[in-house]
Amino acid sequence: MMDEEPELVVSRLSKEFTRDGITVSVEIYRLAEQNEWTLEVVTEDKDSIVWDDPFETDQAAFDEFLRAVEEEGLAGLIDPDGGDTLH
Repeated sequence: MMDEEPELVVSRLSKEFTRDGITVSVEIYRLAEQNEWTLEVVTEDKDSIVWDDPFETDQAAFDEFLRAVEEEGLAGLIDPDGGDTLH
């Protein structure tokens, strides 16, 4: 018997985001049976950055993404060689 794929709820706040010529996909989602949201940023090269800690709301996840972009810059956020990240 094959396991069924878990049902995901995708936030309306999920979207493409562009700054300084860099475009990423901001993906905010949760499992249907859970209340906490996951924040994931996917680059054009399909690299993925997932925050370790879940968020109580999808808005809190999006706000954290914006805060990280303002603090680190989008290039710094997605560059694995850019040093330590704060998420």
